Amino acid sequence: MKLILLILMVTLLLVKVTQAMYCWNKLGKCQTTCKDSEVFYILCRDETKCCVNPKHVPVKTRSLNATGRLETSGV
Repeated sequence: MKLILLILMVTLLLVKVTQAMYCWNKLGKCQTTCKDSEVFYILCRDETKCCVNPKHVPVKTRSLNATGRLETSGV
């Protein structure tokens, strides 16, 4: 009986630990390292990385001028 109780406790703890925390409006997951297909954009509450698919991350784009350099806007 004690063995069954021990197995049940360990199983419940593993389920609790392995649950993924979501971030970025539930489009990302809090992980210590991101997969190759994901990018790190912000930190989660527990200071892990919020790994998000790149198509969901807003990107500020800059245009190139005729010489191939980035244009500066009013600086």
